Amino acid sequence: MNVASFIARRIAFNHQKSFSRFIIRLATVATAISVAAMIISSSFVNGFQHAISDKIYNFWGHIRVQQFEPLKALVAEETPLEQNESVDSILQQNPNIKQYQAFATKSAVIEHKKDIEGILIKGVGADYDFSNLQRFLTGGKWLSFTDSLYSKQIVISQPIAEELKIKLGDTVSVYFISSANQPAQKRHLEVVGFYKTGIEEYDKLFALADLRLIRRINNWNKNEIGGYEVFLKDPGLMNSTAADLYRALPDTWVAKTIQEVYPNIFDWLNIQDVNKQVIYIIMAIVAVINLITCLLILVLERTPMTGILKSLGSSNWVIQKVFLYHSSLIAIRGVLFGLIFGVGICWLQQYTGLLKLDESAYYIRIAPVMINWYQVIVITCGTFVVCYLALLIPTFFVKKIQPVKAIKFN
Repeated sequence: MNVASFIARRIAFNHQKSFSRFIIRLATVATAISVAAMIISSSFVNGFQHAISDKIYNFWGHIRVQQFEPLKALVAEETPLEQNESVDSILQQNPNIKQYQAFATKSAVIEHKKDIEGILIKGVGADYDFSNLQRFLTGGKWLSFTDSLYSKQIVISQPIAEELKIKLGDTVSVYFISSANQPAQKRHLEVVGFYKTGIEEYDKLFALADLRLIRRINNWNKNEIGGYEVFLKDPGLMNSTAADLYRALPDTWVAKTIQEVYPNIFDWLNIQDVNKQVIYIIMAIVAVINLITCLLILVLERTPMTGILKSLGSSNWVIQKVFLYHSSLIAIRGVLFGLIFGVGICWLQQYTGLLKLDESAYYIRIAPVMINWYQVIVITCGTFVVCYLALLIPTFFVKKIQPVKAIKFN
């Protein structure tokens, strides 16, 4: 029989009232709160990063392929490239690519009832897959490409529509900005749909129109495009796929991840990992301090028992194990309660969406949650291991207890 384990269980499940019982409960609650806080913060940060990234990927794809221009911003009017079979073959043969779509952008000014707003029109083709954007559609429909020349329709964002008081079916004047030596070209387009991503950088800037209209305004050939937006099967392979495409594409083409195109948003998202790590450290310190305090009180309260065990011939290590087993039971109980509470809160948010956010500040209306079970396991196991190692420290006070004085201890 394991004497240390037997004594520890008797002490742990002893229902007699004592000061240490209150401290044990306090330590258990503190450990549970620490574990729950780490699980909740991890799940909310994961969900937040995934939700924002997913919005950006759905709007622009994971990789952008276009003309190589080192001194020009990627979010701007593109230098035209001719679609060719070799590039299409490279994109089609890459096993990581799910689909790719041609696009081009053009700066413009939209006017309605004397009110104007600067926009960047994203031209798309008849083969464009709007399913990625479907959840952003707040009214109307997407573009139709039945006109033989070019579609005379436009989809604008909900914020721009509200600012200019535009309704579905209204006709707006769009002035396309040309070079300094040429006047702006004007087109009348029907507003057939509204979208809203919640990302102000997009909603205040982009509108969707026919790619053939951009070609006509820019005097491009019928097979010229601004570039391709590439969607991947696994976003985790974005950097490696972009590097592969960069090496395989012709010299005049370049492949950039969307994280390189919009670094500010992704840098902001990466900062959330720092916040998560700070919470991990603080909560782990709280749990460790509470358990160490609890164990010190247990050692002091059980000083007479320690003296009796020593007088009966028990070694210091056996007595240390008694307190370690007892504290481990407290830690395990706290970790389990924290696991249940933390995962429960995350599930509650997932299924009810109780926690709301300011969409203008956080880009999303409902706080998203994504439980990463690997991280949950690491948090629970890591917390217990750290606490157990920290609990070794106060048990060394057992060595300083003298049996004669301990038995007289009151």
